Amino acid sequence: MNIKYEISSVANLPTKNGKFKIVCFKEFKGGESHFKEHLVAYTNKIGKTPLVRVHSECLTGDAFGSLKCDCGPELNFSLNEINKHKDGGLLIYLRQEGRDIGLFNKVNAYALQDKGYDTVEANLALGLKADAREYEIVKVIFEHFNIKDVELLTNNPDKIEWISKYVNIKRKQIIQGINECNEEYIKTKKEKMGHMF
Repeated sequence: MNIKYEISSVANLPTKNGKFKIVCFKEFKGGESHFKEHLVAYTNKIGKTPLVRVHSECLTGDAFGSLKCDCGPELNFSLNEINKHKDGGLLIYLRQEGRDIGLFNKVNAYALQDKGYDTVEANLALGLKADAREYEIVKVIFEHFNIKDVELLTNNPDKIEWISKYVNIKRKQIIQGINECNEEYIKTKKEKMGHMF
């Protein structure tokens, strides 16, 4: 697939997890007026095998600290681990809210989950895919940074399958933020989506 994109300037981003640089990749999806803006936070030094987290946007978990998922704790853990890694690394923040169903549909899915649906059942009941995410822009990002090998923070076999098309992967498990509010969510990811916990 031929992706049309633009790359922003680079800026500094000091965080509670360390000092990073950031750059934005604007990915055009079906015309100039339809686009997604993905952010990459990365360490000053990027060695031969950087630690990488490909993190899909989760406003409720990342910004509001929702206990219904494990996204916020995974994000913070990843930034901290990347900052400490001997070869540095990247946090690729993809604008794919709710496994790319969008915030509006995600809230509707949450409402169904409140009635007893699991995350997969809720999406399907809304006529949506269980997981609609795509990762083609990640190839562009790896090429931009000239990355061939990564240690990938993930439990998601679909993500591994996608990203292994672009770079050599060594998987590193990530287990963060499990609590009484998201036990069923974690169970669904394991049993219905094949996540490796």
